[in-house]
Amino acid sequence: MEKNENHNLLILGAGVYGLVAKEIAESMGTFGKIAFIDDNAKTAPDGLPVIGRFSDVETLAVEYGNAIVAIGNPEARLRLIRTIEESGACRVVSLISPHAYVSPTVQIEKGCIIEPMAVIHTGCKLGTGCIVSAGAVINHVSQCCNGVHIDCNATVAGYTCVPQKTKVESGTVYRNQAISAEEMFVPIKNDTPTKQPTGLCRLTD
Repeated sequence: MEKNENHNLLILGAGVYGLVAKEIAESMGTFGKIAFIDDNAKTAPDGLPVIGRFSDVETLAVEYGNAIVAIGNPEARLRLIRTIEESGACRVVSLISPHAYVSPTVQIEKGCIIEPMAVIHTGCKLGTGCIVSAGAVINHVSQCCNGVHIDCNATVAGYTCVPQKTKVESGTVYRNQAISAEEMFVPIKNDTPTKQPTGLCRLTD
């Protein structure tokens, strides 16, 4: 299916994570209409009605050309992102609060949610479907693999690789010193594709 080019946003998940996603999307000023779908809830926490189930994505894509999966469970989050990508119905977008600091050298894959007051420092990489909660800090030259959640006020130390689907709990520090600056800042010459360094986590699930 060809992706719709409209600016409306469909949020998969009508719980608290979904409401967080909605507030960030509104603050970005990028989207037109915003709606929720969910397999269980009838309304979102703010009272907005749920307009369908997860299986309705392709049908709703006629009106909603963008999608974000806002579910805490990393397995479910990544599975739904894959389903949307395979259907080709919507673009899976990332939501980045204008009140977060994201370095210009950061690389962010699809389906990520970056909350207000988060800091993602120089040379970091975020895989698909990551959540960086309010006040969290990912220090320089670190990588979060697919489905990682850095919770409120947690810190990822510099040169660290966080394995896929890991949740770094609020107020904790995660470090493993697994990455070097040379691995993350690989120069690209003569338009030749650069292999991902072997020491890094895979960005594909």
